[in-house]
Amino acid sequence: MTALEHEDSPVYLKLRAIIATSILRGDYRAGDQLPSVRALAAEHGANPLTVAKAYQSFQDDGYVEVRRGVGMFVLSGAVERLRIAERDRFLNGYWPKLREHIALLGLTANELWDREIA
Repeated sequence: MTALEHEDSPVYLKLRAIIATSILRGDYRAGDQLPSVRALAAEHGANPLTVAKAYQSFQDDGYVEVRRGVGMFVLSGAVERLRIAERDRFLNGYWPKLREHIALLGLTANELWDREIA
């Protein structure tokens, strides 16, 4: 789960965030095969149908393609398009709430910037 996913998010969205993070980090590049539904389900203790739903969302968004009998593969240009979509999601969804919380706590930009990442 990424730092931006909430504990109460549906499991398929948490899995989607994990996959998106892996693609954006470069763990999976254009042409790379993603783990099978069963493998990812076992790794994260999830129901295979839930993993399939997360994968389907990537297919619907045009980031991956299914090759029947072979697996799911990251499409060319997916990383760039995914980065744009995730930036938009962050700036329009998370950032306003995060900014409001920062102001509520009276934190300064310097306090945040100088904080070590654990």
